[in-house]
Amino acid sequence: MLGTSASTQVDLVKLASPVLETLGQKMNETIQMRIRDNTEALCIAKFEPSRDLRVHAVVGRRRPLHAGSSKILLAFLSDSLIARVLPKTLDRMTNNTITSHNDLMRELMTIRKQGFCISHGEVSDQLVSVSVPVFAVDGSVIAAINVAAPAFRTQKSDLDRFVSLLTEAARGISRGLGWVGK
Repeated sequence: MLGTSASTQVDLVKLASPVLETLGQKMNETIQMRIRDNTEALCIAKFEPSRDLRVHAVVGRRRPLHAGSSKILLAFLSDSLIARVLPKTLDRMTNNTITSHNDLMRELMTIRKQGFCISHGEVSDQLVSVSVPVFAVDGSVIAAINVAAPAFRTQKSDLDRFVSLLTEAARGISRGLGWVGK
C-alpha cells in the first residue's frame, strides 16, 4: 500500500508541477499542492514567484486540516471520516481560526457546495488563500491546489480570478489522473 501511495504522489507531483508554475506566473503569487496525510495537510509541491514580498512555502511542511486552505481536503470527506481525522480540540493559530467543531462542519458544507475555499488570516494574520480540490479517477479528492498571498494586496476581484484559474487548472490535473467529472 505504501508503495502505491508513494507512486501516486510522485505521478501527481510530476503531472502538477508545470501547472503550478503556469499558475504562479499568471498570478505572481505562491502556489502549493497539498495532500491529506492522515490527520494533517502535507505540502508536496510548490511554486514561488521571484517578487520580494511573497508567501514562503516549504515542501514537506504540515498544517492542520481545520485551518486555512487545507479545509478543502476535509470538505469532500464523509462526516464519519472527518470525525476520525480531526482532533478533539481544534488549535487556534490566529483569531480567525475556526475552533468549534460545529462551526467547522458548517464551513465545510459551504466549501463543498461552492467547490472552493477562501481563507482570510486563519493560519497567519496577514495571509489570504484560495484552494480547490483535485479529483482522482474514482471522484475522491486526492489533493488540493492553492494560492497564498499577502492580504494587503489581495482584492475581491483577485480572489474571483484566483478561483477561476485554480479551478481550471485543478480540472486539468484531475483529468490527467483519469477523472471524468464536470
